[in-house]
Amino acid sequence: MNAVEPIRDIQLVYDIADYLKTKNKRDYIMFLIGVNTGLRISDILKLRTRDIKDSKGKIRNHITLQEEKTGKDKKVIINDDLKPILKEYLIDKKEYEFIIKSPKGTNKSLSRQQAYRILHEVGEVFDIDSMGCHTLRKTLGYHYYKEKKDIAGLMDLYNHSSEAVTLRYIGVNQDNKDKIISKLKFIRKS
Repeated sequence: MNAVEPIRDIQLVYDIADYLKTKNKRDYIMFLIGVNTGLRISDILKLRTRDIKDSKGKIRNHITLQEEKTGKDKKVIINDDLKPILKEYLIDKKEYEFIIKSPKGTNKSLSRQQAYRILHEVGEVFDIDSMGCHTLRKTLGYHYYKEKKDIAGLMDLYNHSSEAVTLRYIGVNQDNKDKIISKLKFIRKS
């Protein structure tokens, strides 16, 4: 199995979202929450309607949760582009319902294994052999870094303690190494 990578081409992110929107609304929402918030898949899967929508039906400004992996409190903004999509998706959902529900059972969340299978299959459709659960989180980080070059902000978002770990996580180190090596010429042109 290849290491999971971010989706580097923003047009491909849009194409995948369009594909999922027509294929399966739940998977579309899972993908959008992932690339727009940078949450781990384990945290996305445990989200309930009440975590996104208040008692008056208004989409919250932030998702506030305790991270599954670290146990740390996390507060992440819901951007303005995502809010109307979530509002429409959650219109008929009860406050206690999981947002990303399994088709099995009345109110069970999708498992991490099912999420991986879904994302891996999407990767196959789009010829991405390194797509998995962390792809969503890494995609946000990759594009954030490319646009802002704010490694400190990204480290904070990911709760990473070193720049090197963060850059490696989002695939920037590999991009830089590839660029340098591809420019080196050790073959004489005749």
